[in-house]
Amino acid sequence: MRKITKLLFASTVAISAMTGIAYAKNPMVGGAPMYAEKNIIENAVNSKDHTTLVAAVKAAGLVDTLQGKGPFTVFAPTNEAFAALPKGTVETLLKPENKDKLTKILTCHVVAAKAMSAEVAKMVKADGGAHKVKTVGGCELTLKDKGGKVTVTDEGGNVAHVTIADVKQSNGVIHVIDKVLLPKM
Repeated sequence: MRKITKLLFASTVAISAMTGIAYAKNPMVGGAPMYAEKNIIENAVNSKDHTTLVAAVKAAGLVDTLQGKGPFTVFAPTNEAFAALPKGTVETLLKPENKDKLTKILTCHVVAAKAMSAEVAKMVKADGGAHKVKTVGGCELTLKDKGGKVTVTDEGGNVAHVTIADVKQSNGVIHVIDKVLLPKM
């Protein structure tokens, strides 16, 4: 009986460890599980921390694009990042007459490649501490790796920190960031 109990306990620990490892490979975002077999939009709509981003993507007409084949790397600002913009900015950008400006801002958060944080760190190191990358929107972002933490600097010098990295998607990867990246206007 004691051997069976030990075996059951060992099996339970092993299964728990495997589940933890599988979970660790794709973190929860905004209180929701993120599934590697779902695309960027299918996952983002479930994050309570990205409701503003999802609304903006819909207003800009980018849903089909971000559901597409990719691969994409999306630097996804949180609701708090959008709230930190000057008062009224988000509401103004969501108006139909500002669709082009909103589209430009959002596509400056998207790179047409899948770049996991380990790959970013290698590129940054190879480039002497800063790696420049062009976005789908034509902006240039500067990626840096400081002690295993990735930062993203926009064309205006605003620095966003990656708070959750490597959220795998069927069509790329999401890196959650704490600021909205802005193109030169």
